[in-house]
Order: sequence, then structure tokens, then C-alpha cells
Amino acid sequence: MALTSPLRKILCAALAALFLFSYADSARAGLLDSEIARNLVPHKATYDIKMVTRHDGAPILNIRGQMTYEWRRDCDAWVTNHHFRLAYEYADAPVLNIISDFSTYETFDGKSLSFTSRRAREGDMYEELRGNASLGPGGAGQARYSLPPELGFNLSKGTLFPMMHTLALLNNIKSGKKLFNAVVFDGSDDQGPVEINAITGKSVNAAASLAPSPKLDASLLSGPAWSVRMAFFPMKTAAAEADYEMNAIIHENGIISDMKVDYKDFSVTQKLVAIERLKAAVCGLRQGPLSTGH
Repeated sequence: MALTSPLRKILCAALAALFLFSYADSARAGLLDSEIARNLVPHKATYDIKMVTRHDGAPILNIRGQMTYEWRRDCDAWVTNHHFRLAYEYADAPVLNIISDFSTYETFDGKSLSFTSRRAREGDMYEELRGNASLGPGGAGQARYSLPPELGFNLSKGTLFPMMHTLALLNNIKSGKKLFNAVVFDGSDDQGPVEINAITGKSVNAAASLAPSPKLDASLLSGPAWSVRMAFFPMKTAAAEADYEMNAIIHENGIISDMKVDYKDFSVTQKLVAIERLKAAVCGLRQGPLSTGH
């Protein structure tokens, strides 16, 4: 799963002494051809989302719902689809039901990203975003929205798109490094890129913490996994404190099996309840660099 899922839009203490990790074109190409990239597994996963802590005085009483996530390889790009159904409960208002859909198409070279996002409140769409982002030979680039047409962001040198960020983080972990810092743009909202500071903890036996279920393909959860703590800082502001922080169990194959997101006033969990392997794209003689699948 790309680690900048729009869960962060509906729901960070700064990590000191981190250096900005910038990927040159040669490093991106190396990741594409690496064992790390080949280990990624196309999959469909369902997560239950619920509030687990709430501070006194917080206006929201509860959040509950579900997310379905699909990640697959097309012939030329990684394709992701997220679908959220969430209910927000407030003390002085009726329950608010929100449906959110977010999709991305990220080329294998990590230089181009197309994105769409739609959000509906009680069945009425109230936000729609659409656009493209690209990175030039020097590593910097631009994001331009067709909806709304006046919106755009400059992307600094070293900016990563979601799947390239996932590969870079896994590469950092597999290299035995604990700290990782990157600027990431995913197009899931109108706030622009974020800086993500990550620190990797110990390896974990993720499968042992999940109750056996016919909806969980155990073969996808038995490999190496690590606990990672991340803090998210919006680039639009100069805030010293993170917008929110996240603990996630990240697997070698790109799957996230557990997540807890901590905000100022409350925390929510995202628990894996179903997962299945998806078939790789059939591309004939024209094969993308990662089209072999598992």
C-alpha cells in the first residue's frame, strides 16, 4: 500500500536529526529493477476503521467505517484505488456519512502521476479533484489540477510519488537504516506535498497478531514485516509540530496489515479484515519492468 493513503485526510512530535533523502534518476531506476520492487504483490485489502481514543473536549465523539484498497500493476504504471465509507458522530449534530474515492496512476519510472478524488456527504458530492504531476530530469516538477483548474504546486527536487516512496522506504529498511525522510505528493487533497519523517522499529510477526479468517490469505502475511513510526508535516506551513503521526506494520511485499493514526484530539485504527492476491496485467509482448507479478 502506498503510505500516503487518504486516511490522513479524514482523520505528527517532530523526529530530529533526519536528513532529506533525495532520489536521483539513477536511484529510481535501481529501485525499479530491484528485488524489493519484484517482491511487491498486487492485492485487494479491506480494513475496518474505528476511533480508539478521544481527548476530553474533542468535538467529535466517534468515527467508524471501512476502507477497500486495490493495488495492481498495469503495463506501464502502478494503479491504486481507495474507497472509504465513514460515519462521523458529533455531540450536537446528526451522524455524518462520508463516501470518498481516490485513484492514482503512477508510471514505473516514478516521474508521472495522474490522480482523481471524489468525496460525497450524505450522497451529495461536495469535492472533486483531478490532475497530473510530473518530475523533470533534475528531480523537480509541478502538479497541475484540471479540477479545480486554478490549483497547482511546485514540487521540489527529490519529491516522490506514493509508490516510489513505498519502494524507497522498503529499500531503506532492507539496508538496515532506521531513519528516512522524504517529501511526497499524492494528489489526494488540495494541500500539496507533505514531508514524511519515518523511523523503523523492530521486525514483527504480523501474522501472529491477526485472527485466522477465510477472508485473509495467510500466504500474503507470513513474510518479513516491520513496525514503522511516521510523522507528517504539510509543506504549505512552517509548523514545528507534525500534523499527525502514524504507526504502521509494513510488509516486505508492500502490504500494510495494521495502522494507528494519532491526531491532536483523537486516534483511529485501521485493521485488516480481508485480503486477496490480484492477477498481474497481461501485456503481451510489451512488458512493463514490473509486469511479471507473483
